[in-house]
Amino acid sequence: MFSDGQITFGIIFFIIFSILVAFAYKKDSKLHNKYYKGSYMVLIAFVSFIGLIALIKFAFM
Repeated sequence: MFSDGQITFGIIFFIIFSILVAFAYKKDSKLHNKYYKGSYMVLIAFVSFIGLIALIKFAFM
């Protein structure tokens, strides 16, 4: 299915990409804390809304 070179490239790419994303997140973490303080409330509201839609759907099935 995949050659040895493709598998090796995929593994190396994944490792390097993960390291770069971690460094970028660490660098920007102070800005995230400053500008996105209440963003977890938006996530809770969104998940609750989707749950409410699912509850209504299954209640009237």
